[in-house]
Amino acid sequence: MKAGSNLEKALEDGKFAVTAEIGPPQSANPEPLVHHAKMLKGYAEAFNLTDNQTAVVRLSSIAAAAIVMREGVEPVIQMTCRDRNRIALQSDLLGASAIGVRNVLCLTGDHQTFGNEKSAKSVFDFDSISELYTFDKLRTEGLQSGGEKITDPPKVYLGCAENPFATPYEFRGMRMAKKVNAGADFVQTQAIFDMDMFEIWMDDVRSRGLDKKTHILAGVIPMKTAGAARYMKNKVPGMIVPNSIIDRMKKVSDPKEEGIRLCLEQIETLKNMKGVHGVHIMAVMWEEIVPRIVETAGLLQRPMYK
Repeated sequence: MKAGSNLEKALEDGKFAVTAEIGPPQSANPEPLVHHAKMLKGYAEAFNLTDNQTAVVRLSSIAAAAIVMREGVEPVIQMTCRDRNRIALQSDLLGASAIGVRNVLCLTGDHQTFGNEKSAKSVFDFDSISELYTFDKLRTEGLQSGGEKITDPPKVYLGCAENPFATPYEFRGMRMAKKVNAGADFVQTQAIFDMDMFEIWMDDVRSRGLDKKTHILAGVIPMKTAGAARYMKNKVPGMIVPNSIIDRMKKVSDPKEEGIRLCLEQIETLKNMKGVHGVHIMAVMWEEIVPRIVETAGLLQRPMYK
């Protein structure tokens, strides 16, 4: 079932696509979402709305989608398996599609011990692969996970996340292949700082023909400080930040500008990498910098669909 989203059309037309993120607030106040939607409109095909990221309680991604769509911004809602069983997952998919959401990113979800409700009971009835498979069956055949047929199935473009830098490295391509076979139309990767290692992963992806079966959006993060780079290297699982980048951030008088320059260099490399179909900009709590990055990277003049 075709979703008809801007993101789908750009990727299926062979355009180099851009997605970015908008973090829902830790409150019931919609104004931060409205502000960011107005500021970011037109600078990406679609914007991810995180789903209680790092297991911290936030305004729901589906409610956030309804808010930003009123401002003319296309959302990619994230939907994690941590907090929902298969009934809730399918129900939320139907509800999201009913209000006009056309892009869904399927995630297993960060463990609750990372967040601010450490004693919460996790669900994990599904993982991201079984979530993708179920959503794909629901949209293409109208079949629920239990086998019941429904009328008017959801119209959604399905995505997943992939981390090229998680161990064991030799299994990463195989895991991505499972997600693609389960129905992933696009893949957003973990933030890339080690381009040589990412190229090795892409060699594996290309050898499996996965770059022909799905659309890969390479993740980038503009950093503000050397401390942020060091934190990602030492504290964030599956993140590889070379010491050369940390040293580079330490040596400059204006680390924010250096972080922007580094991000732009990474985007330029990715634009010329075979099998990469776009970038996913994760400007964590720095959404204001996204327009400058997109424009300076030469990615602003993209077809905008209706």
